Amino acid sequence: MKLLSTLHDPTFTGREYTRLDRFFLQYIKDERDLPFIYLTIRITLTLIPLSVLLYMPFLTGWAWWGVAFLHLCFSNLGIKGPFGLMLHCTSHRQFFKSEYNWMNYYLPWVLAPFFGHTPETYYSHHIGMHHPENNLEDDDSSTMTFQRDSFRSFLAYFGRFFVIGVRNLLNYLRQKNRPKLATRALTGEIVFAVVCIGLCFISWPATVLVFLLPLLIYRFIAMLGNWTQHSFVDFEDPGNAYKNSITCINVRYNRKCWNDGYHISHHVRPAMHWTEHPTFFMKTIDKYAQNQAVVFDGIDFGQVFFLLMFKKYDVLARNMVNINGAFANDQEAIALLRRRTQRIPMKPLVQAMPQVSAVAA
Repeated sequence: MKLLSTLHDPTFTGREYTRLDRFFLQYIKDERDLPFIYLTIRITLTLIPLSVLLYMPFLTGWAWWGVAFLHLCFSNLGIKGPFGLMLHCTSHRQFFKSEYNWMNYYLPWVLAPFFGHTPETYYSHHIGMHHPENNLEDDDSSTMTFQRDSFRSFLAYFGRFFVIGVRNLLNYLRQKNRPKLATRALTGEIVFAVVCIGLCFISWPATVLVFLLPLLIYRFIAMLGNWTQHSFVDFEDPGNAYKNSITCINVRYNRKCWNDGYHISHHVRPAMHWTEHPTFFMKTIDKYAQNQAVVFDGIDFGQVFFLLMFKKYDVLARNMVNINGAFANDQEAIALLRRRTQRIPMKPLVQAMPQVSAVAA
């Protein structure tokens, strides 16, 4: 196991703004979100022209495949993560000021479909269901009833989500009396489907590449991420964010994707700004130790997923942070990791619900 080291993940550092910076700052709510502006411009000036070009009748043969390759690399390999986590951050915290609220629709309605996000579905699922339910039984994306170190179980988890996930989300929102969110999600799904059908009459290969393939890839990656973030769940206290989520520190992923590795603190304080997580982590470090929280140093969610699928618990334990000596040795950490990946049957879970603790902020 590792000792707690100095954090190298991004925090906000003030600087002298350029004239262009100041122009954009008059529209956004928080100056710390200025990088989102430049990412949005980069995507707008690159991905949209590449996508439009693929529909042009004069682009055929190898030229079409060349543009398709560039599009694939940019949208699904290069910038997909930063965009997805920018959308995540701006779902929790309003991006543009209220007087420019129409601008807040640009990410979910204009850019998001190019990355496989149907408009409004992400917000309705993540804000309307996942966080309120906190990976417990009413959360349709809950990992608890699956064996979380089994790839076969993960495929079943992803398959169920991909086939009936939207239907289950709509049912959940209606049952919880959140009709506006349900309407938003349904509208987004219908609009996306209608647009894709219409574009297929222009060019079905372009539509598959630009919208449908990203949809499949995004939903797979989203479930892989959620699976990993909630792979280690304490059966006796499944509602405790310190015991049902993980944190990854000192990884390139945090610099690229806005500190998304801090998933424990994100569930403790969902609206906390992405630049505050490293500082909050250090301020609340005792809570991590008290709850034997799973914190990895130097490996990200993707690496954790593959190590888990191959049951490399020894490697996972070596990369865990032993905060305040919470674990006596690697063997104790391995035992905890194995225990927290065990499937939690629904019936015992219901019996254990009175023990679920409210996490103190």
